[in-house]
Amino acid sequence: MNHPAEAPQNLKLLMRSIIQRIATGPELSKNISQEEARLGMRAILEGQVDPVQTAIFLIALRMKRETDEENCGVLSGIQDMTQTVTANVPEVLDIADPYDGYNRTLPPAPFLPAVLAACGVPTVCHGMETVGPKFGITHKQILRSIGIPVDLSVADAAARLAEPELGWTYVDQQQFCTPLHDLVDFRTQMVKRSVITTVEVLTGPIRGQAKTHLVTGYVHKPYPRIYALLARHAGFDSALIVRGVEGGVVPSLRQGGKFFYYHDKGEEQSIDIEPTELDIHQELRAVPVPEDLPPAHAVSESVPITLDSAKIAQMSAEHGIAALKGQTGATYDALVYAGAACLWHLRRYDSLTAAAEQVRKVLNDGSALARLKAAGAQV
Repeated sequence: MNHPAEAPQNLKLLMRSIIQRIATGPELSKNISQEEARLGMRAILEGQVDPVQTAIFLIALRMKRETDEENCGVLSGIQDMTQTVTANVPEVLDIADPYDGYNRTLPPAPFLPAVLAACGVPTVCHGMETVGPKFGITHKQILRSIGIPVDLSVADAAARLAEPELGWTYVDQQQFCTPLHDLVDFRTQMVKRSVITTVEVLTGPIRGQAKTHLVTGYVHKPYPRIYALLARHAGFDSALIVRGVEGGVVPSLRQGGKFFYYHDKGEEQSIDIEPTELDIHQELRAVPVPEDLPPAHAVSESVPITLDSAKIAQMSAEHGIAALKGQTGATYDALVYAGAACLWHLRRYDSLTAAAEQVRKVLNDGSALARLKAAGAQV
């Protein structure tokens, strides 16, 4: 935690003042300062704001549309309550996939850290079990399905990055920011997406000794600028922001991709890439969830999960493991594409083509699979 707590009474008065300003309709609502947004979010996480006011705070910000200062302030409030550990490695790559997961495709991204670790890049991914608005399949569900520990402390997770035969890890929000994770049920009841969904992936619980790099995805056009702004604010030395399938870090395999990026906390630039440039020729944008899957055995009244999450997680794991065993196909190509983009962004290779050759090498020679096994995978 980076800031001393404010007196409870002062924070309650501040939240009242904030709500009076941001929740007065589409024409009269006023913006709040970055510091007010930070203190408001922190007060929520400290349990000093009741649920009604918490919901009004989050919905009113969304309805009037959050400013850059408000986004940064809410992120800072979350970072104040986040446990952050510096790993015993010079640089760390942070894979920030959507916490609400995937519900139309089988995600290959949970296997990307093992691939990058085999290429010499210490890599962390993070998330949670499930959260709205999508309640999709997540890294945690897929990695757990093959026996990889997904409830490590932040310190234990960070230590794995320095293990020579491992070099990658998963860390859960429940471990690095418990107060935020405790809001999952509340967020489900609130239904609508809030600023938390935008900023929580940028908390960066594990950092490198010298540099920390972010890779994240987007769908809607306004978000690259917002994510670049937030990444710099969060302290990431560089960021790669990918127009990815379902908002993830893996681009479509069948159409041109667009990447935004910055280095050394500078201004973002963009590049357009065709998958054919990397010798990727797919008719599918990604591996779809089969249409004939049976529905979930039990559907919560508050969580609208309509597919069998365990079954889809298992299927995703099967595709990922096959790719790490060198079996070509859409998942293999997805890991080549995303892995090459990461290596190119980190300036490990001068071209995407050369980076793709390295990724294919670690997939074909078993190096990436060995990193998965070293993490505890039962394959």
